[in-house]
Amino acid sequence: MKANIRRILVAMLLGVCVYMGLAVYSGLDKIRDSLAIFHPSAFFLACGLAFGNYVLRFLKWEFYLARLDIRGVPKMDSFLTFLSGFVLTVTPGKVGEVFKSLVLFETHKVPMTKTAPIVVAERATDVLGIVVLIVFGSLGFSGGLIWAGVGTGLVVTLIVVIASEKLSMALIGLVGKMPGRIGKIAPKLEAAYGSLATMLHPRNLFVPSVLSAAAWMLECLALWVILGGFGQSTSVPLSTFFYATSTLVGAIVRSRAASGHRERAHGPDDRARSRREGHRTAAMILVRFATLWFAVVVGFVALSWMKRRHPGLLAKDEATSAKESPEAP
Repeated sequence: MKANIRRILVAMLLGVCVYMGLAVYSGLDKIRDSLAIFHPSAFFLACGLAFGNYVLRFLKWEFYLARLDIRGVPKMDSFLTFLSGFVLTVTPGKVGEVFKSLVLFETHKVPMTKTAPIVVAERATDVLGIVVLIVFGSLGFSGGLIWAGVGTGLVVTLIVVIASEKLSMALIGLVGKMPGRIGKIAPKLEAAYGSLATMLHPRNLFVPSVLSAAAWMLECLALWVILGGFGQSTSVPLSTFFYATSTLVGAIVRSRAASGHRERAHGPDDRARSRREGHRTAAMILVRFATLWFAVVVGFVALSWMKRRHPGLLAKDEATSAKESPEAP
């Protein structure tokens, strides 16, 4: 298992480098002129805002650890563990962030079945927080409210299912009857149910949802700052609306949508349209770097730091490898 995880981490690191190279190379012609007028300080400020997002979400992680009565984890270890989850943040729904549960297990022997449900609770409260931002940013718009309604409906459905132990156990029973590996995860789901039920109890939703709204607002401001670096005077509510909506639906339409709205409103000539297209492309790349890929880099730095503090983390189990490997004839 550890060998597979190490391979995944190496692949992720290579993926970051390849993506950065391809993103810059493929859009270099379009963004060269735009980057010439871009204020670099805006990018660093955007990265700072993104890191503020991580700090606020770490407070949510600490909230959940306290609710699950997980004690004895030093704050620095907890912070580095949380950040290390970002190495797999590009997975669908960020489910790869369950990696931090493995880190916590290997460094402090906290059962993964107890902490892995935190990822589900994090995503649920993230949706609630983002819905609040969409409503805030949609003043004068209506499109994002549809996605806000869909996201809210999914979270409410999840909470209703988790709140009913009978319904949850029935669903887990159905999973257990499924063939192959899917059926084998039923016992783990049953073991994790208690933690998930605790975290998604109504009394434990308010504080994490507020922290989520504040955290994602910082990344909305990161988009606003980067657009400002190109001289775009996009409003904060408009930037919030498009970033929050695109985060909810998982599409990279933030800067293109925001800038496109202004273009339709002003009807520029061909030269101005070409210039604005370059701004949109450059902004899209920079926002992606300042949020998603910056998080991956932070995750690798945190994981490296954590390994220095705990040399046995993800170390190859030689005894197990020797047992599993066939003996030479």
